[in-house]
Amino acid sequence: MDLTILLPFRVFMEKTRVNRIVVETTAGSQGLLPRRLDCVAALVRGILVFETRADSELYVAVDEGILVKAGSQVTVSARNAVAGANLEVLHETVSREFQELDEQARSVRQVMARLESGFIRRFMEIQHE
Repeated sequence: MDLTILLPFRVFMEKTRVNRIVVETTAGSQGLLPRRLDCVAALVRGILVFETRADSELYVAVDEGILVKAGSQVTVSARNAVAGANLEVLHETVSREFQELDEQARSVRQVMARLESGFIRRFMEIQHE
């Protein structure tokens, strides 16, 4: 299989000759082997594990996304990803970085809500004049 991991702003990783992939989906862990039927899966925040013919297990933390398997091509599209060889260090990095991103997203949503409510209030004031 060929594995491609896409982020919103770049191609994060491309690997060929992947023997197996294990991902965390909304339905639990799911394993992919080369002859598996084509599928689509919604990914939750977790560790994607894959093995190539040249390397042993490799780990990539993904922050929500979608996986599409079509033939021998597996494409993962995620909001964020971090690769690492040591699983414990990767778990710590993921917790820290992804939590920081969640806090930033929450802050942006609050600012947007204030802007929207202010816009609507001003629009209503103009409309009543």
